[in-house]
Amino acid sequence: MGLLSDPHCRRALARLIVGFNTHLCVLSYVLGLGWFLALAFPPLAPRTYMSENAMGSTMVEERFGLGERALALARDFAAHKKRAGGMPTAWLEKTMWSLGLEVHQQQFSLTLPFPDESRERYLVRGTNVYGILRAPRAASTEALVLSSGCAPGPHNNQAVGLLLALAAYFRGQIYWAKDIIFLVNEHDLLGMEAWLQAYHDVNITAVRSSGPLGRAGAIQAAISLELSSDVVTSVDVAVEGLNGQLPNLDLLNLFNAFCQKNGLLCTIQGKLQRSDWDSLPAYGRSLQTLLLMVLAQASGRPRGEHGLFLRYRIEALTLRGINSFRQYKYDMSTVGKTLEGMFRKLNNLLERLHQSYFFYLLPSLSRFVSIGVYMPAFGFLILVLILRALDLWMKLNRMDPGSTEQLSDSNHGPSTTEAPRLLALVPPVLVCHAAGLALYSLPVLGQSVATQHFPVAEAEAVVLTLIAIYVAGMALPHSTHRVLLALVLVLATPAVTLLLGIFLERELLEAPAALGEGWQRFLGALGQGLLLHHLHGAFLCPLLALGTYPCWLLLWNVLFWD
Repeated sequence: MGLLSDPHCRRALARLIVGFNTHLCVLSYVLGLGWFLALAFPPLAPRTYMSENAMGSTMVEERFGLGERALALARDFAAHKKRAGGMPTAWLEKTMWSLGLEVHQQQFSLTLPFPDESRERYLVRGTNVYGILRAPRAASTEALVLSSGCAPGPHNNQAVGLLLALAAYFRGQIYWAKDIIFLVNEHDLLGMEAWLQAYHDVNITAVRSSGPLGRAGAIQAAISLELSSDVVTSVDVAVEGLNGQLPNLDLLNLFNAFCQKNGLLCTIQGKLQRSDWDSLPAYGRSLQTLLLMVLAQASGRPRGEHGLFLRYRIEALTLRGINSFRQYKYDMSTVGKTLEGMFRKLNNLLERLHQSYFFYLLPSLSRFVSIGVYMPAFGFLILVLILRALDLWMKLNRMDPGSTEQLSDSNHGPSTTEAPRLLALVPPVLVCHAAGLALYSLPVLGQSVATQHFPVAEAEAVVLTLIAIYVAGMALPHSTHRVLLALVLVLATPAVTLLLGIFLERELLEAPAALGEGWQRFLGALGQGLLLHHLHGAFLCPLLALGTYPCWLLLWNVLFWD
């Protein structure tokens, strides 16, 4: 504070910021980028550890051995699903009743804001079926959830079979202190959203569902299961939820601990951790995993049905069985033992998971980067904006006729430019934010008008209207004499950043996309982003349309001012 209160020190600091502003910005940017790249090194990414005492040991004896029964139930489910042409509600209810569960169903419907061409649906109707295993040692005040989606075709049949086999096995145990809900939902995220809203008696979206649901206790944790083959070579865990939310790190540590105990190969972001963690290839693998997690969080899209639980303060994971060309295979019994161990440990919880981290990055399943370590990288990057803002403010203050402090720029000397009038800045600010508001609202509201005048479908009309409004905003300037700077600014536009992010993700997944495929994925990302916002309340769409795009448009207009 003394440095800022002393006029001589304040003038010296101001001259330093103005005179070496570009050098300080470049240095801050390089430091931030270097710090971020260093996060994959082991010294900055310590080993994970269990913080919750109730889950600190895996010394439980898993006895699940109903792997063959799980496969038989999966075959029966697939046959009845094919016969019914969708969710076999009657068969599921009958099977759950025969297992001794308290069975309920929920019918729901929803009209999408525009057709979802990727899944060919507009008016969605479905049914969720779930059974509740009441805890014999408690008063139904707390609950755990094991869920699986009813997917079209042959997908996820084994997951439902394993869920029912686990329900049969859990029913015969007497040590449960929490209710366990076995949920089979339809229409992926839409069905899960409908069930969660009805269970918690809220109406965040426009989902219409049937009467009151049978309820268990307050849900403490949830596991979503995705299996589409009789054997697996590994299990991939998805942690990213809606708007980049993450579950408590202890839940992920619990999964990793039981995978190691049962010899089950586990991955994250589809990447297997290398054993030679101190080598350069291991660093490259860790950096790939870290960047994929950052991109997944930045997209705001949940990487599994577990992502919707997180907004209700329910810790959740999605486990995906992978059947690749690896030599070692694991059957349903091994996967079932891992889930049994996790649920037995979660059954011991006396309170919600809270002692471990909620903000972290994962270069691998056994190492993590806490928020206190990765935030300095973002701090250095944000410091660039602060330095530029201070430079502009000091130059404007220098042009104030009433100012007694005249700052000299090392490159241009004392400035005699007249101070800009404040009212002259109001029209471009209003126009740019009006363009952002139009970008946010008109694509969905004007889809019927677009389909009447152009031979396109509703989904195509929404995406094309979005692109048209975006490009139209760039036509506002009235001078085009800075072509090189304009090209550089175009590369920094949010749309180009999104397109480059798609190509980067494909490269990190070791499945490079051609230009045509990348463009199709870009168009699909625009439509899915709008749907995700209108259906589940994702923040990325309004953030880009109402925040980032108007700011970028202001820079675009300032660049082309006479």
